[in-house]
Amino acid sequence: MRFIFEQIKVGGDRNFGYLLGDREAGEGVLVDPSYDPGALVARATAQGLRITAILNTHGHADHSNGNGGAQALTGAPVLGGPGHPGPLDRVLKDGERVPFGAWRLGVWHVPGHCPDHLAFLTEGLPGDLAAGLTGDLLFVGKVGGTPDDRDARTEWDSLQRLLREWPAHTTIWPGHDYGARPSSTLAWEREANPFLRCPDVVAFIRLKAEWPAFKAMYGLR
Repeated sequence: MRFIFEQIKVGGDRNFGYLLGDREAGEGVLVDPSYDPGALVARATAQGLRITAILNTHGHADHSNGNGGAQALTGAPVLGGPGHPGPLDRVLKDGERVPFGAWRLGVWHVPGHCPDHLAFLTEGLPGDLAAGLTGDLLFVGKVGGTPDDRDARTEWDSLQRLLREWPAHTTIWPGHDYGARPSSTLAWEREANPFLRCPDVVAFIRLKAEWPAFKAMYGLR
């Protein structure tokens, strides 16, 4: 298959990193190399890919602390969102597209968990294939933490935007292995994720406050 997509466990707090590539073009990108950039670069080498960009969903250290190592191994630029706390070669804006061979990653600025948070959606793949990398915005069965109600409202708006604008069949690939399985779909999360089932932002904020008790009641991880 020409399209390459690998979800790689990179250590830390059950962190995931990602490799996407175009085998024919020999180009690929890394997302959140985090604690083990060498593992992602080794997979790129095995697939015959030259890494053209290192992307961060957000600047929290558990997602960006591998940037320097990945850049030393590949020479690729590091790209992240507006307000990213670490050194970047370029700031990505909402609506930009990052190419890798024949395909692209669309850039979505989705703050809430943190101000610089981005999500990435594959574009141009054959058929109905669509993969969304959601970092710490949307997990399987959960959403990202927020420090206060203001940020929770911002996160709600970002989640609602994805629900409106991403195809329902989009596969969801989060930044941590926090759920019952390592990936999902947007349609599945809309029906099964208790945070996405909230009727409004008030209920969403209330569920965040009650989440430890909710998890214990239903035996969630």
